[in-house]
Amino acid sequence: MAGDKSFLEIEDGKRIECKFNPAELSVTRSNNWYVDPLPGKGVAKARYGGAGSGMFALSLFFDTTDTGQPVTSYTGQILGLLEVNPKLPGSDEASGNVRPPWVRFHWGQLHSFKAVVTSATVNFDYFSSEGTPLRARADLTLLQFEEEMAFGRQNPTSGTPRPHRVHRISPGETLDRIAAAHYGDPTRWRTIAAANGIEDPFALRPGTLLSIPRLEG
Repeated sequence: MAGDKSFLEIEDGKRIECKFNPAELSVTRSNNWYVDPLPGKGVAKARYGGAGSGMFALSLFFDTTDTGQPVTSYTGQILGLLEVNPKLPGSDEASGNVRPPWVRFHWGQLHSFKAVVTSATVNFDYFSSEGTPLRARADLTLLQFEEEMAFGRQNPTSGTPRPHRVHRISPGETLDRIAAAHYGDPTRWRTIAAANGIEDPFALRPGTLLSIPRLEG
C-alpha cells in the first residue's frame, strides 16, 4: 500500500487529491452521561445519554514549488468545503435550508465516516520572490455527519496501511540518505520514490515534503 495516495471524497462526487499523505490522524469518540445532584446525599448514579458525534482531525500539506503555480489552487478547494451548496439533496434555498457538503477521507483501505468540516486553518509558509504562495498546511477538524463506524474494521484480507511520516528535504539531501535516516538502509530509497511518484531521484527540490511509508514488519 506504500504508493496509495489519500484523497477527500466530496458529497457532490468530486474529490480533492492530497499531494502528501498525512503524518497522523486524530479520531475522537465520546458518550454523553448525566448525573442528577442529590443534595445531602452521596454520589448519584450516572445515566447514559446517548453517543456523541465522532470527530477527527488531520493536517494536509500542499507544495507547488515544482511548477511555480499558486498553491491556492489546492487550499481554495479545502476552504470551499465550508461553503454552503444549494444543490445538495434536501436543500431548499427558499426556506434557507442549505448546508456545506459532507466529506469522507480515503487512504488505501482506510475510510473515514461521513463528516462535515467545522474548521479549516491554512498556513502559507513559502512564497516566490513575486509573493506567490507555493507551500501551505491545512489543518482540518471534522464532525461526524451521520451514524457510521468511525475508521472501523477494514477488509481483513487486505489489512490497513501503516501510517506514513513526512520528511522535508534539506539542501544536498538524496533519496538514499533519506532512506538511511528513516530505515537504516539506503537501498530502500525506491520505497520513498514510489510513494511520492518520483521519477528522477537526483532531482530533489529542497523544502519539498516527502511521504515516508512505514515498512511492513
